[in-house]
Amino acid sequence: MAADVALALPPAPKPVRPRVLLVGTSLAAAASFMAIIGLVGFYLSARAGVLAAGTPWLPDGVTIPLTPGNMSMATMLISGVTMWWAVDAVGKNDRQMAYLALGLTIFFGIAVINATTFLYSQMHLPVATTQGVMIYTITGLHVAMMVAGLLYAGVMTFRTLGGEYQGRDREGLTAAALYWYVTIAAYAVIWLAIYVTK
Repeated sequence: MAADVALALPPAPKPVRPRVLLVGTSLAAAASFMAIIGLVGFYLSARAGVLAAGTPWLPDGVTIPLTPGNMSMATMLISGVTMWWAVDAVGKNDRQMAYLALGLTIFFGIAVINATTFLYSQMHLPVATTQGVMIYTITGLHVAMMVAGLLYAGVMTFRTLGGEYQGRDREGLTAAALYWYVTIAAYAVIWLAIYVTK
């Protein structure tokens, strides 16, 4: 009799791999961060060698204004707050606040990209110089990282609009927030190494 009952039960579902999106995002974020850190290390080493020889690092007529970099850093920190606000709002099933927070995060990210391009126009650094190649490569890689983070946040916004994330099921938004926080950390390193210390 017990064998008949066991045969009547449906087969067990296939095991689900937990947090695949979060693990994949962690690996991609770590790779992006390490690429930027490696380039910044190379930049600092080259700058130290030039300064040790007694010559200035930046070519004549080139200045890196601090205001756009400072404004970008402050905006990135604020965007970190709004990103966490979005994750928290979805956890509380507050969709209106989640949409507002995600929209603000995307807006702040676009503002930082705008400030970076404005900084390019203000420093008048030729690309043909060693300093130009390194600075534009590092900051350009960070802009690419930000575009990826903004696209990620945009996709998660549409998935939230579609009702896929609610309550405790917010892995996609948590993964997007993780990538965004790594982007903020990378910008903090660039801000200190390139814009502040010069």
